[in-house]
Amino acid sequence: MSGIWQTVYPIIIAVLFFQLIIVIHEGGHFVAARLMKIKVNEFSIGMGPKLIQFTKGETKYTLRLVLFGGYCAMEGEDSDSDDENAFANKRVIQRIFVVVAGAFMNLVLGLVIISIMVSTQSLIGTTTVAKFEDNAISSQTLEVGDKIKSIDGMRVYTSTDVTTGLSRSADNTVEFVVERNGESKTLDVEFEMTEYEGHQYINMDFFVLGVEKTFFSVIKESLAQFVSYCRMIFLSLHDLIVGRYGVSDISGPVGTVSIVSTAVKTSLPTVLRIMALLTVNVGLFNLFPFPALDGWRMFVLAFEGIFKKKLPSKFEWLINSIGLALLIGLMCVVTFSDITKLF
Repeated sequence: MSGIWQTVYPIIIAVLFFQLIIVIHEGGHFVAARLMKIKVNEFSIGMGPKLIQFTKGETKYTLRLVLFGGYCAMEGEDSDSDDENAFANKRVIQRIFVVVAGAFMNLVLGLVIISIMVSTQSLIGTTTVAKFEDNAISSQTLEVGDKIKSIDGMRVYTSTDVTTGLSRSADNTVEFVVERNGESKTLDVEFEMTEYEGHQYINMDFFVLGVEKTFFSVIKESLAQFVSYCRMIFLSLHDLIVGRYGVSDISGPVGTVSIVSTAVKTSLPTVLRIMALLTVNVGLFNLFPFPALDGWRMFVLAFEGIFKKKLPSKFEWLINSIGLALLIGLMCVVTFSDITKLF
């Protein structure tokens, strides 16, 4: 039984974290809707058959069997309604506020997790080289005390940026711009390479300097790390578009649960890093102007606000249907890839 539990509990934690991301997202829509006095017909945690249901005010609250999903169903969200408190009958700016609130809350959750990570560290990482591993190749070019300013043209602001920059390098020779003794120097630094899942990655053979924490440095570092995580997601999207990574390198729900459950067995900081990256990823992804996402709804509402008319309903329905079909198709391909990796 102990062996089974050791296998099952990390998966349970991973699934619950996914559910937390969804609840926070839908909860953002819910709170924003209530602030705008929009009628919410149902707020559901989970999908499938109902387990628990109760009504408070005008809203029905439900807990459903499958804890992998949820929704905030607003009156007049997808159709016209005679109710003055329907979503469709509110001003454009109010509707945009409600639509953005879900992704915004995911980003807030990401910032909270990053703040926990930073505040529980013994030191705050910098971009200054502190020491090298034994027989480190990079020590032939870099020196202790070098402050890293950029890696392969990518500006570096945090210790996370250092690892991100190195992970994106195409080969074992990386262009560093460092500040050394008050002067800026451009260096071609060589590293050993490590193979992982069919890709070659640089083996970072040096450590960055850590400094003591203060209240204000924790706040500053948390915000800087949050920006670094957002930047990492956009850089990953760029690498996917230009073909550095393929669809097989993307992880869907199955693969991500596997990654999180594996991380649970290692260390809390690793788990927190993955969780922060996931929730920031969900928040940003939902803001992309792609059909079937919140970003597309923002685009449609912005169109209505600027031109004082709605997009033709048939056109909007067609675009949403195509976007949803593409998302479902991509999810099927990615999920199939995830399952094949497990075996």
